[in-house]
Amino acid sequence: MCFYCKGDMRPGKTLFSVQYGNSVIVIKNVPCMECVQCGETEISDEVMKQLEDLVNAVKKTMQEIAVIDYSMVA
Repeated sequence: MCFYCKGDMRPGKTLFSVQYGNSVIVIKNVPCMECVQCGETEISDEVMKQLEDLVNAVKKTMQEIAVIDYSMVA
C-alpha cells in the first residue's frame, strides 16, 4: 500500500540519481515498487544497499556525469 495515497503498489523500474560534488551519477532501471494511483516509488533495503555500493564504486572513477544500467551491473 502506498505511503502517500494508500493506492496499490506493483513491481516497476525507476531512475535513481545522486549529486556528488560537481558530478551527477544516474542509475537507470532500478527495481522498485510503484504506486498504480500516484506513481510514488519505493526502493527496498536490499536494492538501496546495492545502489550505495554502486555509487561508492563510481565515485572512485568519477567523471562529470555517469549513467549506469542497474540491470547490467547488479
